[in-house]
Amino acid sequence: MILYGSSLSPFVRKVLVALFEKGLAFEHIPVRFHDPDQDFRASSPLGKIPALCDGEVRLADSSAIIHYLDRAHPLKPLLPADARALGRTIWFDKFADTELIGPLLRPFVHRVLRPRVLNLPGDEAVVRKALDEDQPRLFGYLETQIHGPYLVGEAFSLADIAVGTGFVNLRSAGEAVDADRFPKLAAWVAATLERASFKAAIAARKG
Repeated sequence: MILYGSSLSPFVRKVLVALFEKGLAFEHIPVRFHDPDQDFRASSPLGKIPALCDGEVRLADSSAIIHYLDRAHPLKPLLPADARALGRTIWFDKFADTELIGPLLRPFVHRVLRPRVLNLPGDEAVVRKALDEDQPRLFGYLETQIHGPYLVGEAFSLADIAVGTGFVNLRSAGEAVDADRFPKLAAWVAATLERASFKAAIAARKG
């Protein structure tokens, strides 16, 4: 099994965490967006990361990959069997990918990715808007949804992975959740990022 994509990407990290949670053997090739590598493009014809090759199975998109992995390797499931819990897990995955990830990534893009990797200037005004306007609204919602160590039910799931992964990038940008304003979210983020699977994904080859 081969996973393609730079672990700087929260979406690649999302799959890495799932693979480590399940204890699956894999090779990680940390290509970037639109890399011309033919094997990578066979799994991701649009050149997006992450992409997976598992024998004859080739997939792109983090959510599709994790759904495949959970069905193909059902031990240590990341998708709940209960209908309500499954629906909430899919919702948090969608919420993270479409609403939360942008505000979490902007500080990283403008403080880390652009100046240190792409040799381009960052825009601190964009960072401030994300920190002061966009994140608090979303953090306030998450604060109301946390009632224990996991976002859904009594087990770690795709919901925790999807929501947690962007907070790694936020931390890399030198920012954190305000524990006075959002105490439950701050505690949940801290505990989630301390899981062995998250630590292993963070330590993975960057690319």
